[in-house]
Amino acid sequence: MTNKVIAFGCDHAGFNLKNELIEAAKSFDYPIIDCGTKTLDSVDYPDFANKVVHALKTEQAILGVLVCGTGMGMAMAANRHPDIRAAVCHTELEARLAREHNNANILCVGGRILGADQAKSCLAAFLSAHFMGGHHAQRVAKLG
Repeated sequence: MTNKVIAFGCDHAGFNLKNELIEAAKSFDYPIIDCGTKTLDSVDYPDFANKVVHALKTEQAILGVLVCGTGMGMAMAANRHPDIRAAVCHTELEARLAREHNNANILCVGGRILGADQAKSCLAAFLSAHFMGGHHAQRVAKLG
């Protein structure tokens, strides 16, 4: 249905939700890359944010999804990299506008914040939205 590959990553706090989001992405026929973690053992979230960023930078994936306890740590780690625009989203509207207005390429959600149904709604909105360009493009260009 689509050629968009989505890279997923998480820490231990986001492990269960990441797995649910991967299944949701598969149901939309999105090919996925699972960058881990693959257990509930305690890990450092920047390691997995960096793996997803690497997948985007090397064009193995076009979009990413990162899940930690709040989504914030993953966003901070990912946004340290040029051309990465990771957005913490709690609602469908935030997820849609992050893509349309900010050209976000990574969705970040919190496994301790959102229930699975809400996170899946955010994922669906994020994957179905497209950057609007226009006056938004000049603003995104200023991000560096």
